[in-house]
Amino acid sequence: MSDTISWDDFEKIDIRVGTIVEAEPFPEARKPAIKLRIDFGDDLGIKKSSAQITKHYVPDELVGRQVMAVVNFPPRQIGPMRSEVLTLGFPDDEGAVVLAAIDKTVPNGGRLF
Repeated sequence: MSDTISWDDFEKIDIRVGTIVEAEPFPEARKPAIKLRIDFGDDLGIKKSSAQITKHYVPDELVGRQVMAVVNFPPRQIGPMRSEVLTLGFPDDEGAVVLAAIDKTVPNGGRLF
């Protein structure tokens, strides 16, 4: 069971939708990862993310896909790259990350509520 948070706590987490515009292998990362550039629309622009999603995804298949990300965490240095957003996913039975899915196209920058 997870800890209970207040509605005010939840509202502090800014989760937005964006479209992956660039994806490439990230061999410098400590754990296998893919470098992503995600377009969050006019207000937020394009942000970088490092995602440990190599078991289920290859870079070429990710371009054009919409993903969800937390956009208000502080940037995190991962190897030579500053990851600006946390791309969201869930672990499968073996612990490999499966991206959280959006089943219909929505405008980039839309906020989860």
